Amino acid sequence: MNDVIHAHIAEAGASKAPSFFETITHSGPVAFFVLLLLVAFSIGSWAIIVVKAMALRSSHKGSAEFLEHFWQSKRLDEIFTRTEQLSASPLAQVFRAGYQELVKVKQREAAHAEKGKVQIGDGVENVERALRRAALAEMTELERLVPLLATVGSTSPFIGLFGTVIGIMKSFGEIGAAGSANLATVAPGISEALIATAAGLLAAIPAVIAYNAFNSRIKVLGSEMESFSSDFMNIVRRHFF
Repeated sequence: MNDVIHAHIAEAGASKAPSFFETITHSGPVAFFVLLLLVAFSIGSWAIIVVKAMALRSSHKGSAEFLEHFWQSKRLDEIFTRTEQLSASPLAQVFRAGYQELVKVKQREAAHAEKGKVQIGDGVENVERALRRAALAEMTELERLVPLLATVGSTSPFIGLFGTVIGIMKSFGEIGAAGSANLATVAPGISEALIATAAGLLAAIPAVIAYNAFNSRIKVLGSEMESFSSDFMNIVRRHFF
């Protein structure tokens, strides 16, 4: 008989336990807004992760292909034509900027030579500046959207903590109104409050991991652009000036 009574009590307690969806929908307006904000942060960060992962992968692949073609070819104009198909490669875009400036410098020198004028110019410096500008523009493009991941990673835990604090305050208010502090009274409010903390961590952890991974890959591309610019300038000085 006692076993039957205990079984009925257990079934009644189980039937009263709210589901996860009910716990979220029955939370206060502030806590619910915090959850919506964290969900938006999470969706946005995952969208950025997918987009930047694909972009950086294309950049690495295109740069490797460009370098292979660059060192195998003996003519800069052939390399320039090839770079039209490598728009995703930062190295290719840096080369294009340097080559175009080199062509302009040599054209100016040829024009002055036809007029019998001696030009004391800064052609090498012009090419170097073009390479630096192009590398800076490519780094800016590579880093685009990545700081948003840092923002999500740094703010989401605090937003979740804010939702937790609001939920706990709401729970204590209900305890005071009920005049009792047993487990059945405290547990639902605490459960609602902790969901916000969990949501904040779920939004922040992937964003931080992706931010660090992307920064590492961007630094590699930056080093490759710097190294290639030095090699290209050595070629330009040796063969054109």
